[in-house]
Amino acid sequence: MKIGITCYPTYGGSGVVATELGIELAARGHQVHFITSSQPFRLTGRESNIHFHEVSASTYPLFEYPPYDLALASRMAEVADFYSLDLLHVHYAIPHSVCALLASQMLATHPDPARRRNLPFITTLHGTDITLIGLDPSYLPITRFSIEQSHGTTAISAHLADRTREAFGVTSEIEVIRNFVNTDVYVRRPELVEQMRPRFAAPGEPLLVHLSNFRPVKRVFDVIEVFARVCRELPARLMLIGDGPDRSHAEQLALRYNIQDRIHFLGKQDDVHELLPLADLLLMPSQMESFGLAALEGMSCSVPAIATRVGGVPELVEDGVNGLLFNIGDVDAMAEAAIALLKDTDRHQAMSQAARRTAVERFSTTSIIPLYEQYYQRILDRTKG
Repeated sequence: MKIGITCYPTYGGSGVVATELGIELAARGHQVHFITSSQPFRLTGRESNIHFHEVSASTYPLFEYPPYDLALASRMAEVADFYSLDLLHVHYAIPHSVCALLASQMLATHPDPARRRNLPFITTLHGTDITLIGLDPSYLPITRFSIEQSHGTTAISAHLADRTREAFGVTSEIEVIRNFVNTDVYVRRPELVEQMRPRFAAPGEPLLVHLSNFRPVKRVFDVIEVFARVCRELPARLMLIGDGPDRSHAEQLALRYNIQDRIHFLGKQDDVHELLPLADLLLMPSQMESFGLAALEGMSCSVPAIATRVGGVPELVEDGVNGLLFNIGDVDAMAEAAIALLKDTDRHQAMSQAARRTAVERFSTTSIIPLYEQYYQRILDRTKG
C-alpha cells in the first residue's frame, strides 16, 4: 500500500505512535509518506520506503496567524495525487482529520476528470484531542463532524472509544487498536545496563524513572513527592526524561526537599530505549492517560510501573501483577508501595518478568501492526467505487 501519515512531529504520544507505525509499515514493504510541518523526531531520514513532505504555511501581513490547516490540506492533496496514495492516516483529530477531509474532496472534484479519484482517510484518536481540546465549545462541532466524516476511525483504548461516543454522540464505528512497542528494540540488555547504569546510580541504589512532556496532566510534581518519600527510606536515584512547562516548578520542588543531587533532569532524549532498561521502577502518576505509552515502553524493558487508575491504563497495567495502580494524587500510597517493592527482590523480579511478558504477548508490533494493515484493507474495500 501507499500510505500518507500526518501527525504532530514533536515529542508526545500521538507523534511517537504515528512515527513508529510508519517505520513498522515501511519495514513490512509498504510505501509511507509523512506529511507534516517538520520531520518526526524519531525518523533518521535513512529509512527505506519512507518519504517526508514538509508543510509550510505562507506568512502574509493580513493573516494574524499563518493558515497552516489550509496549507496542510493542499499538501495532502498534492502528495496523494503525485504519488497515487491509497489512503491517508491522520493522528490526532484536530486539525488533521478536517484537513484530510478537504484533501479527499479536492481529489474527488479535481479539475482534470482523469485525475479524479477516491482518497479514503482514517483518523486515529489519541486522547486530549477528545478529552480536552475537542470538548472545548469552539472545537466540539468540528471535531464531531471530522470524526463522522472519516472513512474509518480508530482509538488507542476501549476507554477512549467509549469516551468519544459519550462526549460527542458519535454513532459511527470506532475500531480499538491499542498502542504498541517494538519489543526487540525496547528490551533490557544486561551488557548495556552494566555499561550505562553507573552514570545514574551506584551499586545498591534503586533507580526510578519518569518519562513525559511535563504538562500538568502528567503530574510531574507528584513524581517528585513520591521520590522524596522513597529517599527517606532508600538511597534512590531518579531519571526525569522529557521537558515542558512544569520542569522549572519540579526543579524548585526538588530543591525544597533537598534531593536535587539525586535527580537527573535529562531533558528530551531520542534514545529512550537505552535509558528505560536502566531503571527499577517507572512512575506515571498522571491525571489522565488514554493508554499509557510510557508505561508500555518501560514494561517492555522489564520495568514495572507505578501508575494511576485512570483512562486506558487498567487495559495495560494489571494491578499487583505487572505493575501497581493507585488513585490520583495518593503519593503516600505510591511511595509506600515503591519502597516495599524495591525491598522485596523476589516480588520485584516476578513483576518485572510479568511486565515484559505483557508487552511481548499483547502489545508487540508483531501483534498490533497487522491489525492496522487489516483495517486499512477493510476501509479500501469499503470505499471502492
